[in-house]
Amino acid sequence: MAKKVKQIAIYGKGGIGKSTTTSNISAALSTAGYKVMQFGCDPKSDSTNTLRGGKYIPTVLDTLREKTVVKANEVIFEGFNGIYCVEAGGPAPGVGCAGRGIITAVQLFKQQKIFEELDLDYVIYDVLGDVVCGGFAVPIREGIAEHVFTVSSADFMAIYAANNLFKGIQKYSNSGGALLGGVIANSINAPYAKEIIDDFVKQTNTQVVEYVPRSVTVTQSELQGKTTIEAAPDSKQADVYRSLAKKIAEHDNSKVPTPLEISELREWAKKWGDYLLALETGEVRSEAVGI
Repeated sequence: MAKKVKQIAIYGKGGIGKSTTTSNISAALSTAGYKVMQFGCDPKSDSTNTLRGGKYIPTVLDTLREKTVVKANEVIFEGFNGIYCVEAGGPAPGVGCAGRGIITAVQLFKQQKIFEELDLDYVIYDVLGDVVCGGFAVPIREGIAEHVFTVSSADFMAIYAANNLFKGIQKYSNSGGALLGGVIANSINAPYAKEIIDDFVKQTNTQVVEYVPRSVTVTQSELQGKTTIEAAPDSKQADVYRSLAKKIAEHDNSKVPTPLEISELREWAKKWGDYLLALETGEVRSEAVGI
């Protein structure tokens, strides 16, 4: 009997470090001996760049526009340490649904039984989390991914996007949709940033999987077109990514989160805003806020 492929979706708003995080997870899993495919679902089609020396690859949608019949192996490219790289792609700017690439690519791979043929251990979908609409909801809605993780900083818009994602997961959870594994807290350097994220996961009945600090090592690695795992394997940051990858590999119990209503989220944010202002002006000196 064929082994079961573990399918994971990593969401996050644009610019939050989602693709950086995903590529380092893929790289860490592959160096731990697993067979991994990274499936870029962002219309920008740059999810797998740092797995391939900064190079772009032809997308599934672009290839389909050029020819009517596409074999899956024509859109799978090998990256660092044998990771299989795929970019779903998006429509021409201003035309159609940006999520269509995901729908099309997933159907193509299912029909051709690619995951089984490649004997994969992990498929990791890197999905834009600003909009949990149409195509972007596919990994959740169709239950393609079993476990969903979201990358979020302590920034309000990142938390707002994460909360929206939780609403999507909650909505589809009754019809066999994917469930939430937890939050990957990114760019967590200031103590208050950790407190904000910790409070948010407590309010929404979820958990932090890993705290990932902001690091110049990541920037240096990406300027070389590489992941931190490849460019700086002995760095502290690489250790953080390996720890995160191990936790995701061992994770098997995802849950339905409890998203906040928009009014609750605004009220929650306002309390934190007031606290940070008091902290800035020296009125408050304690670390905890007790909200």
